[in-house]
Amino acid sequence: MRLSTLMIKYTRSLKVLLRTALFLYFILAPFANGYGQSKSSFKFKTVVIDAGHGGKDPGAHGSYSFEKNVTLAIAKKVNRLLKKDMEDVNVVMTRNTDRFVELNKRADIANRINANLFVSIHCNSSPEGTAKIAHKEKGVMLLVYGYHRKEEQIEAVRENASIYIEKDYKKNYAGYNEKDPTSMIVLNTFMQKYRKQSILFGEILNNQFKNTDSRKSRGVKEQGVLVLAHSGMPAVLVETGYINNPGEEKYLNSEDGQNEIARSIVKAIKIYRKEINAR
Repeated sequence: MRLSTLMIKYTRSLKVLLRTALFLYFILAPFANGYGQSKSSFKFKTVVIDAGHGGKDPGAHGSYSFEKNVTLAIAKKVNRLLKKDMEDVNVVMTRNTDRFVELNKRADIANRINANLFVSIHCNSSPEGTAKIAHKEKGVMLLVYGYHRKEEQIEAVRENASIYIEKDYKKNYAGYNEKDPTSMIVLNTFMQKYRKQSILFGEILNNQFKNTDSRKSRGVKEQGVLVLAHSGMPAVLVETGYINNPGEEKYLNSEDGQNEIARSIVKAIKIYRKEINAR
């Protein structure tokens, strides 16, 4: 092989290495601050509030109420409070009425608008007991997407990853290939970041429920929840209480109870924004 041919191949390889190095620098450098972008470039501006179930899907039920109605009532209260207390934040609801929205479409709504946080509101239900024995399970629970099922979320992260890099990255970093192991490292880094942020928000909200509202809590748990599976951003599912527990059902359907839950969610979002902006 002639020397000139070797030099050409060497030059091409060097260019690919330089492009990869530049790509990794621009992608991974922001993580030096802990949770994503630098303080100067990151702006928490969009929250998606998801009222669980709806329409032909009533969700869990108590003795007189359905989950779909409770979640919508709480979601509307969260929406109103956010618009009042956080005027600079764009709030989007996955549903405003009693209608059925597919699980994947709920995440798609958040992905399309590049949301910074996805909050899905639900009611829990315990399987134990009979009609003659009152269900006694109670308390809130916060769910984040289980890391053991990370493959589903990688697809969403891939769709959203470009919002964190230059608009002309395909032209500037032509060596980038989504199927390349280097690119998978980048995608996994984003996913790890979203997982950490989801847990952070879950813990903040959990503290609000416990310390401010004096609610019993089952803590922050990781589960393979489908509504969170395709969210390319921090996402938490809030189990607001056990609707088939008579005492909890009364609380979940009351104005005071719903307002208390909504206030805690909004306060947690405020604290969360401050936390990630400070990192």
